[in-house]
Amino acid sequence: MAPATPRFVVPIDLKKNPWEQNAPLHNRWHPHIPHVAAVNTGEVFRVEMVDWTGGAIKDNDSALDIKFLDLSTVHYLSGPIRILDNDGVPAQPGDLLAVEICNLGPLPGDEWGFTATFDRENGGGFLTDHFPCATKAIWYFEGIYAHSPQIPGLTHPGIIGTAPSMELLNIWNERERDVEENGIKSFKLCEVLHSRPLASLPLTKSCLLGKIRKGTSEWDKIAKEAARTIPGRENGGNCDIKNLSRGAKVYLPVFVEGANLSTGDMHFSQGDGEVSFCGAIEMSGFLELKCEIIRGGMKEYLTPMGPTPLHVNPIFEIGPVEPRFSEWLVFEGISVDESGRQHYLDASVAYKRAVLNAIDYISKFGYSKEQVYLLLSCIPCEGRISGIVDAPNAVATLAIPTTIFDQDIRPKNNKVPVGPRLVRKPDVFKCTYDGNLPITRNPSATS
Repeated sequence: MAPATPRFVVPIDLKKNPWEQNAPLHNRWHPHIPHVAAVNTGEVFRVEMVDWTGGAIKDNDSALDIKFLDLSTVHYLSGPIRILDNDGVPAQPGDLLAVEICNLGPLPGDEWGFTATFDRENGGGFLTDHFPCATKAIWYFEGIYAHSPQIPGLTHPGIIGTAPSMELLNIWNERERDVEENGIKSFKLCEVLHSRPLASLPLTKSCLLGKIRKGTSEWDKIAKEAARTIPGRENGGNCDIKNLSRGAKVYLPVFVEGANLSTGDMHFSQGDGEVSFCGAIEMSGFLELKCEIIRGGMKEYLTPMGPTPLHVNPIFEIGPVEPRFSEWLVFEGISVDESGRQHYLDASVAYKRAVLNAIDYISKFGYSKEQVYLLLSCIPCEGRISGIVDAPNAVATLAIPTTIFDQDIRPKNNKVPVGPRLVRKPDVFKCTYDGNLPITRNPSATS
């Protein structure tokens, strides 16, 4: 018998705002956000979702919408979805929820996406001290391919996770508040990585809690303690793993009855690290999923790495679908920052150096550095920690598929093309940076 057509459980009307959808969306994590649908294990169901900004970014010739984006609104998630077994018994705390991605893609009629960098004063990014201006590139989709007029995939959800329990939510809020309030004083890394704030704490502004309506006492209480969706955590969440495409499976810990599965932040393609922060090819889209409940699976398969049984992390099973690249150019970085200062086995500093090395190199071939920054964030490049034991240097590498370029970018005896042989590509849409924070410059880099 042919499989049944996936059941629609969360439809999206792109003509409506996120808060106007028939199945209300949410942009926070909290155990008391009510589920909007229920599904049984083994059932294939379809979830649609808006892009992570809820349609705030437009297909136009300006990056002003990126520069002034209200980041208190994000991410807009579809769900929660209550998961039941075939006897009608919901998933229970301590279970493991296996979520298989059967199919996914852009929403029909909305086959475009964007990649961007935030203004340093509003979001920033991994290299915001080098690239403080808001920029944007638009992409158009044709099947499994994307093309961009501004920059010469592996489609996946950036966010998929279960609801936290109140105990876990309190753990998140306590530890993240400590980082935000005390991190600048205690973490040397803050001197080298310049994204701020250090953590996004609960915020009532723009809080969307699904069926719970603003103005009620219930909304007031939950909005003050609900966690932002920005980082990945024990529940999965915003992990941005580029290989979670067709055929992949996610094993998520269950912390509340019914699991309350949510998803969103669809990406047409992304590079490891999503370094520009708004760095995948962001889009609206759909997932067709199938769930299984592994009773008692948390204790059986997940070892806590912390003081409580809640300090666990999901397991991800990568599917068989991926781009086929056989030729790569690999850039290395070590734990030495742009001033020449040595850091001790610091993989973040090493990866920053690898990305900067790649940007400076590829920009020699007719691309602006802003174009390359966005490109490395959204193409399926491979980031690796290649060495983490040989003190004092961690070694990070960034592998870039060479066949995505319309020219040979490998080093050769006849040097880099110059003059009329070099075809300049149209640049990204770019805003001015109006702040006064210092810009980091590598004195030896090309201009």
